[in-house]
Amino acid sequence: MTRQIIVAANWKMNGDLALIDTMVSSLKDVKISPATEVIICPSFPYLALLKNKIAETKLNFVLNVGAQNVNENTSGAFTGEMSTAMLQDLVINYVIVGHSERRSLYNETSTLIANKVIASLKAGITPILCIGESEEERIAEKTQAVLYSQLKPVIEQVGIDKFIDVVIAYEPVWAIGTGKTASSAVAQETHQLIRHYISQQSEYVASKVSILYGGSVNAVNCKELFAQADIDGGLIGGASLQAEQFKIICAAARGK
Repeated sequence: MTRQIIVAANWKMNGDLALIDTMVSSLKDVKISPATEVIICPSFPYLALLKNKIAETKLNFVLNVGAQNVNENTSGAFTGEMSTAMLQDLVINYVIVGHSERRSLYNETSTLIANKVIASLKAGITPILCIGESEEERIAEKTQAVLYSQLKPVIEQVGIDKFIDVVIAYEPVWAIGTGKTASSAVAQETHQLIRHYISQQSEYVASKVSILYGGSVNAVNCKELFAQADIDGGLIGGASLQAEQFKIICAAARGK
């Protein structure tokens, strides 16, 4: 079955007005497959500015804007946080949830992440749910157990049927920003593992859910990674801050 192909840029706490101008201008002449959705996720202060720049350049049909995080509450005394209602005001359609940096640096649990997924879905915002194991966990052959433990609480709270509207991003922690990348064979094997876990609860959802690979994806390795049967695009970190690299990555994503 056809699945949505997605290339999502996670700028993290990087980028500025100059990068927004450069990136949008650079993507004007890139031939992106009609089956591919390109999403740029800048820091919160730049969400509206990026959307306006995309509209000015008439690239709305090519580029989407996503947020890097969201609070699970609808409103309240949560200084520095952003609600789904605020994202709706800005017409933001995607949000990254459960990134490994949020899990490790800010102690976000799988239960909290599940609540963020629920809040996003209720608001009509597509969550990009990040999961992944550390290098120590992979060496100890705990990859399957870790990934399942990160997926299970979310599926239990959200319900498998609603996972049709969730995007999963597999990001091995040991490959994020390190320059290390899982081989295409290892990445495919892990993506297949994730899809199998979902298929045990719904074969239909498993056949439709997009699973992205993240972890030092770049202009050199993207084509081979994206060619794998169960890899439906990528969540791109460092390379998404470099216009020329990101152009190549976007162009490499094709429907299956």
